[in-house]
Amino acid sequence: MKPFRARGGEIVARVDAAEAGVLGLLLDQLEQLLEADDLRDDPVLVRLLPDGHRGDPEFAADYREMTESALRSGKTDDLAMVRASLPDGGGELRLDADQAAAWLRTSNDLRLALGTRLDVTEDTEPPEDITDEEDQQLAVYYWLTGLQGSLVDALVAARGGRR
Repeated sequence: MKPFRARGGEIVARVDAAEAGVLGLLLDQLEQLLEADDLRDDPVLVRLLPDGHRGDPEFAADYREMTESALRSGKTDDLAMVRASLPDGGGELRLDADQAAAWLRTSNDLRLALGTRLDVTEDTEPPEDITDEEDQQLAVYYWLTGLQGSLVDALVAARGGRR
């Protein structure tokens, strides 16, 4: 992937066909998660749609009832915007401010989902050699981390900040 850069009021990057394919699969999986009904059966959904209050189950249930639908809807809208801007088969990404914000939120959701599944902690290191499926998933997690980092840097640059 060619990292995100601020260029002429847009945020621009380039993804190759394999990266676009991986992103497409991850977006499909996130969409399936967000369509799931039972929150408590999946730790990823618990992470993506956290309780509003951990110390008071009744308050948390009330909060969830008021906010979960809007939170799911927002994540689904972001996902659709990312999917629509992802070039089929790879190519140049050209994002306006709203699309870049959707990419930032969705890449964060993808990292949270994958990191939860893999039990990533601050001590987890990228794999040196990819020998199994978990190593592949961990490599994708770190690739998403780099993608998100370059997007943050480009957004800061676009606002006249550093880099």
